[in-house]
Amino acid sequence: MTALLRSLVYAAIFYPATVVLVLVGIVATLIGRRPTLAVVLGWVDFHHLLAERVLGIHSRVEGSIPPGPHLIAVKHQSMLETMEMVRLTNLPVIVIKKELADIPLFGRMTRRYGVIAVERSAGAKALRALVDEGRGALESGRPVIIYPEGTRVRVGETPALRSGFTALYRALALPVVSVAVDSGRLWGRGLVHRSGTVTLKVGATIPVGLKREEVEARVHAAINALELAPQLRA
Repeated sequence: MTALLRSLVYAAIFYPATVVLVLVGIVATLIGRRPTLAVVLGWVDFHHLLAERVLGIHSRVEGSIPPGPHLIAVKHQSMLETMEMVRLTNLPVIVIKKELADIPLFGRMTRRYGVIAVERSAGAKALRALVDEGRGALESGRPVIIYPEGTRVRVGETPALRSGFTALYRALALPVVSVAVDSGRLWGRGLVHRSGTVTLKVGATIPVGLKREEVEARVHAAINALELAPQLRA
């Protein structure tokens, strides 16, 4: 019951506030990218505060994310890490589904912020667009975040990486930082979110120039490093 009440209060605050911030962000896009980035940073900081104070969910980072441009590969189990990673990596360029970038108003703000929009069903055409947009993102000097499994997965699921990850790795020629998460234990697909501590485990930096099989194996192992942790086996 406590978790349900916390989750209802969180939803009642976060989603209306998000609508307001998106409208503010739309105005910011008319001014320039810097104001847009400031709105996004305020949004993720606000969410971090809500997660801690209302939901009782705290984030613990094991290791450190190096500064400068990197390709950051992240395990995706919930919305929580999508927000936390923006905060922790200082406003990265993000690989997202094209349908999100096409949402009226919200899509305009995300594109002004800086995203790489991927149409997952377009095959080779989508890979070419991914590479082209990725090269454009390099000019910003910001890190690039990708969720290499391609979608949100449940706790214990370890699907193979999508081909877009390797295409981007080769095109950007950036070292890879992998981040494992265990947020799915607390933040499931339903309305109710349980209190506790989410771990984000940063793996060793993977150099550029590796063969596809090697880089995919190393990233796959790193983003799934928490899947065998004691708290997940319990």
